[in-house]
Amino acid sequence: MIRQVNSPEEMQTLAAQLAACIEEGAIIFLSGDLGAGKTTFVRGFLRQLGYQGKVKSPTYALLEPYEFASHQVFHFDFYRIQDPDELGQMGMHEYFFPTTICLVEWPENALAALPTPDLQCDIEFAETGRLVKIKACTPRGTAILKKMG
Repeated sequence: MIRQVNSPEEMQTLAAQLAACIEEGAIIFLSGDLGAGKTTFVRGFLRQLGYQGKVKSPTYALLEPYEFASHQVFHFDFYRIQDPDELGQMGMHEYFFPTTICLVEWPENALAALPTPDLQCDIEFAETGRLVKIKACTPRGTAILKKMG
């Protein structure tokens, strides 16, 4: 699926549509240059689930957890990761369960330590706005995208 978004609000709407299609859990990789809109995407995703607080990228903490009645969400940011082995030593694998939603910014910095994502979301700068490409990588990802339409 490829979508053109022309504002932060449209990015959040797209993410909210995706969040509404996730019944259980999912692993979603978010890739794109600095300022492309990865954290804006996460903000829209979390708003759909009912979170109204400030959403910041966990660049220094690496992880920001969110608890909802229906979901447990972990927002990761691996921008500063130099060696994927660091994540194994920190117990990152303990967060990736079938019932959790894991939103991972900068997954390319830690691929060796991460499970296969259900969805790969690439956000690119376009002439106006952003081009968002969401690709299914697992049967669960395919089902989510099919539900999204």
